[in-house]
Amino acid sequence: MKAKSVTEVSAMRLNLALQDNIDQLQHIFGNSGDLIVRELTFGDTPEVHMAFVYLDGMADRTSVYRLIESISNQAVQEGWTTSTDVLSLSRITIGDIRTQTDFEAIQESILSGETVIFTDRENQAISVDTVGFEHRNVTEPISQTVVRGPQEGFTETLQTNVALIRRKIKDPNLWMEVNPIGRITKTKVAIMYMNGLVKESTLQEVRSRLQRIDIDGILESNYIEEFIQDKTFTVFPTINNSERPDVVAASLLEGRVAILIDGTPFVLLVPALFTQFLQSAEDYYHRSDFGLLRLLRYLAFLISLFGPSTYIAVTTFHQEMLPTALLISLASQREGIPFPAFIEALIMEVTFELLREASIRMPRAIGTAISIVGALVLGQSAVEAGLVSPAMVIVVSITAIAGFIFPSFDIGISARVLRFGFMGLAASFGFYGMFLGMIALVLHLCHLQSFGVPYMSPFAPFSKSDQKDNVIRVPWWKMYTRPDVLVRHNKTRIGGEPQQNGDSGTNGNHQAGNPNGDMK
Repeated sequence: MKAKSVTEVSAMRLNLALQDNIDQLQHIFGNSGDLIVRELTFGDTPEVHMAFVYLDGMADRTSVYRLIESISNQAVQEGWTTSTDVLSLSRITIGDIRTQTDFEAIQESILSGETVIFTDRENQAISVDTVGFEHRNVTEPISQTVVRGPQEGFTETLQTNVALIRRKIKDPNLWMEVNPIGRITKTKVAIMYMNGLVKESTLQEVRSRLQRIDIDGILESNYIEEFIQDKTFTVFPTINNSERPDVVAASLLEGRVAILIDGTPFVLLVPALFTQFLQSAEDYYHRSDFGLLRLLRYLAFLISLFGPSTYIAVTTFHQEMLPTALLISLASQREGIPFPAFIEALIMEVTFELLREASIRMPRAIGTAISIVGALVLGQSAVEAGLVSPAMVIVVSITAIAGFIFPSFDIGISARVLRFGFMGLAASFGFYGMFLGMIALVLHLCHLQSFGVPYMSPFAPFSKSDQKDNVIRVPWWKMYTRPDVLVRHNKTRIGGEPQQNGDSGTNGNHQAGNPNGDMK
């Protein structure tokens, strides 16, 4: 007789014979060495045969031993005589329990770290929550550090991440929906939102896009991001991500939806706006500077995008724009340089990108030292060899420094990619080509959307009420409403009448704001 495949066995229901159920389960797992089957016998006449099945490393051994000990003590004290006594759910006092009747549900429970109890002469089993695999502790976030503010970041465990958010928002209106995605990995993907704040159209769109995902495995949040993003062929991210619970909590309070994926510390946030990628969590934990730091980030974005291309355009086509003394200095530096300004900038930019990638891949103990020494040695050697001019080294260095100021790593990648395009336009047409490229870039940004919300909001379309936390950030007691583009109902954030005069009275007259309320 032909042996049944694993898929056929998984779809089968349980048998009455205990040994048959164990044999078929071992067939499903390919007699894997980490599948532990502990068989026990209780009672005298008749005997009650049971089997405890779990995966070593996925289930907590202490919880499994406590489960076995608890059932064994009850069997001795009460004198079980039939298998029906064992299946009484009220007798199991450890973990959450569920009744299973088919092998497909049982294998999912075992793979999730649960312990499954089989009993002879019963065609159903009990799954007990004994999850206890090793996981990373809550530590300081690596990619989004702050000087002042919470120093805790998400981990790779979904339950831990959910708990970190619920510690910030203690409200029953914080709802969560969990669904497995991935035909093979069956990764748990959860969406969290504030009921009553989030737009129903946005929530339905998130559900719809997640349900359409059909892939064999989900290993990181970017798998989900590429499936549900609005536009694929754009260098700008239309979905934000964060590994900080305070940022996610603040986004939920604004009416956004958070998507948590088991196995990664990065949580996706939708809808995402362009301004959101230039705002840091620390903006809300220091006294308001009226947007000076944010203006610096916008300036850094322009420098990172147009720095080398501006130098190329001026030195190649528009020398008359420079003062005579500066023009003579640049001309003397370029004397003997065998390459045009575009090739010179291209060499330096590619070299710096190589150093950046090398410093990331190298061991941490030597990565920083290699990047610093490599940049200094290569830059000085290139100037002394006559391959590049000192002015070009300065321009590329300032551009590189400006690229590190962004709170979001994703927007830095966008600037790096577009930089090479603007360098080509500047080398071909000068400022005329750069202006055409800028017009095309602005049109592209205004055309983008993120889950139905214009990407350039609140710039385009312009929203006067949302400017209080856009380029500038007004004091907390003035941010009494949530963003118009995200919330239609329940917009009020701070109770009472808004202050009419920000300089009047003492601090005690100001309304106290939620410190996590309007973070982007």
